[in-house]
Amino acid sequence: MFLQDAHTDSDAIRAVKTILEGMDSLSLEEMGAVKLMNRTDTKYLLNEQTLLRLAEGWSDLFYVQEIAGRRVASYKTLYFDTEDAVTYTIHHNRQLHRQKLRQREYVDSGVCFCEIKNKMNTGRTKKKRIEIPQSQWGGIYEYPETEAFVKERFWVTDKPMSPRLQNQFHRITLVNRAKTERITIDYDVKFKNLKSQNEADASGLVIVEVKQDGNQSSDFKRLLRDARVQPKGLSKYCFGMILTDNHIKYNRFKEKVRYVNRILGRTLEYRV
Repeated sequence: MFLQDAHTDSDAIRAVKTILEGMDSLSLEEMGAVKLMNRTDTKYLLNEQTLLRLAEGWSDLFYVQEIAGRRVASYKTLYFDTEDAVTYTIHHNRQLHRQKLRQREYVDSGVCFCEIKNKMNTGRTKKKRIEIPQSQWGGIYEYPETEAFVKERFWVTDKPMSPRLQNQFHRITLVNRAKTERITIDYDVKFKNLKSQNEADASGLVIVEVKQDGNQSSDFKRLLRDARVQPKGLSKYCFGMILTDNHIKYNRFKEKVRYVNRILGRTLEYRV
C-alpha cells in the first residue's frame, strides 16, 4: 500500500538528522507562540545535498521542534476537490484569492484536522481548521460538525467535494531565536491520486517554506541567498495533480516541473 511503503534515508538526510540532534529544541507547547495562522509564506525548492549545506549553519540560529522525542515528523494530507477539479483550476489560472480544502494527519500522534487554507490577494495565507477523529478521515458531508465548518467557511464553489489526492511526507520544523518565524522543510514527498489511482514519487525534492507575520529580516532567507537558492513557489496539491492526472490542464506549471527535474537530476513522470 502507498502509505505503508518502507523509506530509507539518503546519506544527506542522515547527516541532516545528525545536525538536528545537536540543536536546541522546542516542545509542541512552546511552539504555540509561533503558530502563524495568518502569515506570509515564501517557498523554495532544492535538493537534499543543498539542504545539508544549509543545515551546517543552523545550530546557532534556530530551534528545532521536537515531539515525543522526534525531531522529524510524518504527515499525511488528503485534498478534496470537485469532479472538474475547480480548486486546482483556480490555482492554475492564477486567481489570487483561492482556497484549498484538506484533511491532515500528524501521523506520529494520530491527531487529524479538517482545514481550509485561504490564499488572499494580498499575498497572505489564512488557515482555519477543526480537529476531527481519525474515523472521519475522508469524509465531509457525513459528519454534521465538519459539514457545517465547510459550509460556513468554504466559498470558492458550492459543488460537492470529494477526496482527490493524498500525499505523505516528512517534515522538519525550525523556529528562529526571536520566535517570529517558522520554517518547514518537507522531503520524501509521495502522491496518490484517488480518482486516477496513479502514484508519483518526488523523493529527493525538498520543499522549504519560510512563514512570517511580516517582512522582518530572516537568517534562513540569508542562508538560502548565500547558497544561491531563489524563491520558487510550488503547491504540493497542484504538483501532485500534474504528476498523477492526465485529464487536467497544466501549461502554467510545466516550467516548475522542469525546474524540479533539473535540481533532482532525474525526470519525474509527467505528461510531455
